[in-house]
Amino acid sequence: MTVTIIGSPKCNLHNMGNDHPEQSARLHQINDQLIASGLEYVVHFANSHKIDIATLKLAHDNDFVDRVISSAPTQEGERVFIDDDTSLMSKSLDAVLHSAGAVKDAVDLILAGKTRSAFCSVRPPGHHAGYSNSSGFCIFNNVAVGAKYALDVMGLKRVAIIDFDVHHGDGTQNIVESDERIMFCSSFQHPFYPFSGDGPTRDTILNVPIAAGTGGEDYRLLVAHWFEALDKFKPELIFISAGFDGHAEDEMGYLRLVEGDYVWLTEQIKMVADKHCNGHIVSVLEGGYALSALGRSVVAHLKVLAK
Repeated sequence: MTVTIIGSPKCNLHNMGNDHPEQSARLHQINDQLIASGLEYVVHFANSHKIDIATLKLAHDNDFVDRVISSAPTQEGERVFIDDDTSLMSKSLDAVLHSAGAVKDAVDLILAGKTRSAFCSVRPPGHHAGYSNSSGFCIFNNVAVGAKYALDVMGLKRVAIIDFDVHHGDGTQNIVESDERIMFCSSFQHPFYPFSGDGPTRDTILNVPIAAGTGGEDYRLLVAHWFEALDKFKPELIFISAGFDGHAEDEMGYLRLVEGDYVWLTEQIKMVADKHCNGHIVSVLEGGYALSALGRSVVAHLKVLAK
């Protein structure tokens, strides 16, 4: 078995409003494109489990986790705003816990030898959630929770996180930047929300700020040094924060990437994974709001993982 797609119907229940870009139609479009491509016949599907609170606290402040969980509404129609564009409704907590749970499940399946790689088709996204804060549509940091679980519970010594969302993975960096067991690579439009990532940091934080309007050829040159650094780091598991909002059709940002660029990125990551960790990759959905482009890009990404 090469690729397992992990998700949950619970992820569709988080609803920040019909006009909000982070909506359940994103997951529906991915499923539709999987069916249209024929990939549904060559991948395996698994339902995620709800993550346990102790595992969440590997990446997040204890009080923060408790505060989010206790503040989640229980009555239909209630809403709690965490920041200007991030909120919880009565069914949101189930979605949040199953989203993070999918990443933990992916680590378990891979390390048990039951799949080579996994794609977590989940929402809400996570990479803007920091150690003690939610932000930017993100409640908890799915990929950072998975990375800490792989290291602290499953005993790995080195993992890498590659984030190619159009926005800087500021929450992920906040969580992992003091942990030398984690190499974090993030490419992002700059200056742009969350207006971070261009300052000095340690050797295993490889941020690549990119100007609006940049297309695939220039993008590839800008991030090419990642793969030499990853080769030297020798990760035992690679996580991807797979945000597809850098696509030319996505109005959330102003990069000009297309499906072929995501194919190239995935191929480069897969070469490192094949060399150092038996092809073990956990890819986790982040952004991507132009629905057709999102579905096509995820299919292109999965076709490489499935090779």
